Amino acid sequence: MSKVKIEFINTCPCCEGFGDMLRDIKNRFPEDVDLKIYHAGVDFDYLQKYGQMLRGTMILNEKEKYENLSRKKIEKAVSKALGVSL
Repeated sequence: MSKVKIEFINTCPCCEGFGDMLRDIKNRFPEDVDLKIYHAGVDFDYLQKYGQMLRGTMILNEKEKYENLSRKKIEKAVSKALGVSL
């Protein structure tokens, strides 16, 4: 199985909890997850790839974009991508 690439664009302090959650998933599945967390206003690498983001956004495998994030929505999307239950 190839690695699941997770990119998270953190746009505000209230989204930091989602970043922590994704770090925990990365720690549970270090061989299966490639995680990159961008912080708006600090990191600018994502702008060329995805454009400006106005809310916390998770992108899986550079294809699937998730906004209006919640813990349940993140777990469901990552579980599906990894093929495991979280």
